[in-house]
Amino acid sequence: MAQVLEFKLPDLGEGLTEAEIVRWLVQVGDVVAVDQPVVEVETAKAMVEVPCPYGGVVTARFGEEGTELPVGAPLITVAVGAPASGADTAAQAGSRTAARPAGDTAAAPEASEGSGNVLVGYGTGAPPARRPRVRPQPPGATPPPPASGSAPAAPAQDTPRAAPAGGTRAGGDTPVNGDGPVPVISPLVRRLARENGLDLRELTGSGPDGLILRADVEYALRAAAAQGGRTTAPHPEPQARAAARPEGSAQAPASTAVGGGTRVPLKGVRGAVADKLSRSRREIPDATCWVDADATELMRARAAMNAAGGPKISLLALLARICTAALARYPELNSTVDLAAREVVRLDQVHLGFAAQTERGLVVPVVRDAHARDAEGLTAEFARLTEAARAGRLTPGELTGGTFTLNNYGVFGVDGSTPIINHPEAAMLGVGRIVPKPWVHEGELAVRQVVQLSLTFDHRVCDGGTAGGFLRYVADCVEQPAVLLRTL
Repeated sequence: MAQVLEFKLPDLGEGLTEAEIVRWLVQVGDVVAVDQPVVEVETAKAMVEVPCPYGGVVTARFGEEGTELPVGAPLITVAVGAPASGADTAAQAGSRTAARPAGDTAAAPEASEGSGNVLVGYGTGAPPARRPRVRPQPPGATPPPPASGSAPAAPAQDTPRAAPAGGTRAGGDTPVNGDGPVPVISPLVRRLARENGLDLRELTGSGPDGLILRADVEYALRAAAAQGGRTTAPHPEPQARAAARPEGSAQAPASTAVGGGTRVPLKGVRGAVADKLSRSRREIPDATCWVDADATELMRARAAMNAAGGPKISLLALLARICTAALARYPELNSTVDLAAREVVRLDQVHLGFAAQTERGLVVPVVRDAHARDAEGLTAEFARLTEAARAGRLTPGELTGGTFTLNNYGVFGVDGSTPIINHPEAAMLGVGRIVPKPWVHEGELAVRQVVQLSLTFDHRVCDGGTAGGFLRYVADCVEQPAVLLRTL
């Protein structure tokens, strides 16, 4: 007899208290191995796959894609032990559902998005051949009964649904053929399509393996608007909406389209970035200084390194090496401010963050102990973290704990910037594009590779003299890389 164990959403670290289900990796009835990823979730820090500590048959899932769950909420139940037949699995799942108190929403599997506290359960041991989408019936239509011996079909998440009173879901709607959830990069993209009446199954994703990106949805919406087509169903009058809403049901969210604009929720990574930058602006009295530097010799040094064989050295790695050398001379900028104690805490180790633009927005991966790495080690770590960032596989630990940030905004084709400090750090070095410009070199006008460097710093940790000295040292190393030999 198999034992049914419940796997709950684990503590993902770094003070995270909730996560949003992005994609289920298993179905009810699937056999899973120990430590096999079963669900992909998005936290305020990163997109992560959650492995299950049990091996056996999945008997229930809790929450649909797009549902936000708190840490400690049930994710799945697994029948551990001897392989269970379909009837045994169904009986085990049914007994667990019956054992739950009435109205216990955390216990019922597969929460339905947009249905308040009403949840739909899976009572069978094997998954259905397909998960049909359900279209809303006109008012007064009589739903046909479900097939004998089968569980009610769970509506897919792409169609908005309203939960009737009494905790049951309207059934018998006309099913539409479908083969499970559509692969979408983010719940926000799925919500954007749903709120504009766009059927995701009609889109071809441009991401890996047909993954639908936000750009795909926005392109489809623009195309529909250009053709004069309506992408959003007309809204009923307020009285009609109130009459259609079941007594005691949750208030339906307001439309995101207001005055021709679109509201995008500040949540997940975007919300975390917004919170951190707002806090930085509130708490940190920042100032910025900048300087132009002749990077011709640095570019030649890099070319010579790469011509000598071995792993290629990135320009970002050389700039990072310069940063760590400068921080050794000016440790005030590798610090943080303890407001409660009214102290500046100078840090012994340099954990170097670097800004990386991804499909999910701007993230700042952190290279641990950057001061102890050489150019080759920095290049390899930058490459690893960048690849993980673009794939959405960075862990919370790889996105936090930075002590200084290097921001190469030159990749966007701009010369300068006054960036916002990555709270609770004390400074950020910005690097613009390297372009040929007229420059006085050795007393003569010449065309040189010039870069603009900017340093934004917390004026509480140091004065302009220290910040200027740091930036001047960085510029000297860029112009004459041999200066670095003193610290190698």
